[in-house]
Amino acid sequence: MGQSEGNSSAAFIIGSSWVGTCNRGSFSYASEELRRQFESIRVRKISDGDVFRFDVGADEKQVLDSIVRRPPVFLRHLQPIHLEVALQGDDSDLPRIREAVRGADWELNVLRVAVQARKAEGSQPPYTPLQVKQAIDEALVSVFAAEPTVHQMEKIISVFLTPAQALIGCSGPDDNLSSWSGGAVHFRKEDGDISRAKFKLMEAELAFGLDFSAFRNALDIGAAPGGWSSFLLERGLSVTAIDPAAMHPSLMKHPKFIYLNKNASEVLLRDKSFDLIVCDMSWEPRRMAQLVSELLEALAPGGTVVSTVKLMHGKPFATLRHVQAVFEPKLKLARAKQLFHNREELTCVWRKN
Repeated sequence: MGQSEGNSSAAFIIGSSWVGTCNRGSFSYASEELRRQFESIRVRKISDGDVFRFDVGADEKQVLDSIVRRPPVFLRHLQPIHLEVALQGDDSDLPRIREAVRGADWELNVLRVAVQARKAEGSQPPYTPLQVKQAIDEALVSVFAAEPTVHQMEKIISVFLTPAQALIGCSGPDDNLSSWSGGAVHFRKEDGDISRAKFKLMEAELAFGLDFSAFRNALDIGAAPGGWSSFLLERGLSVTAIDPAAMHPSLMKHPKFIYLNKNASEVLLRDKSFDLIVCDMSWEPRRMAQLVSELLEALAPGGTVVSTVKLMHGKPFATLRHVQAVFEPKLKLARAKQLFHNREELTCVWRKN
């Protein structure tokens, strides 16, 4: 759809308005998903990054219920728009935003409330998002007796600043698809981390409700240099890694680590010996799926596969369908999502039938 409005008509009635965020370069995919999901919708990009506004001919509850039933792949974060505050681009904006929040009819009394403010790329107001947060925090305390926080919040007030407007909404963390501002999940790289690839699994735990420590034996296909293997070992799993390339030396003496220095197609594994298979290979998606499918006898019934699917051809929905076709009927797709730590790829969770 590009940056045009979609599914618009003279009979269009706005039921609710939202700010949506996806990974850079994925706006057309995210807007296409929303167009398929909602019969009456208008979408327009409001910032590079990619951030967009969508107005839906359905009320807030209907939109959220639909998204729960059909979780989007490319929509990373959303916030409702309850207040639209005109901005002058000067110091008068902060009290204007604060007074708008003071007059809102939100039920925030004595709750823990996080304010998440961010601005459009290229916008340079004479104040920072932190100053916007501080202005709203004042209203939270004085009007609602709420407790400003950044962790374990019960409600989130989201603010997106364009050069002309502050788009403000109040919602629960789960309703935003992520409790992180804009869905930008940040982890700190620790000393000894092999790579930042582990952040994909850490984010997958949050996004998909996974608990990797609940698994026992993992098979890591195409494991080198070992970022995912290292993470699973940290979670207490026994890990068998397959790759003809070298693994990081720090893994080699771990008592729960086995390294098979060969191609995955050359490996013989005991049937039903793993309850988790992970794969993060930079291969053509169908080739990756075919390789993994050849090792699925080693996965116990009901076992889980976590894989990335590289988007090499600019047709992500078709690519995902092709991978599904290779895996079926052995695996069923549970969730697919482009995480913040994904680039030109998706992270997928599959279950063995």
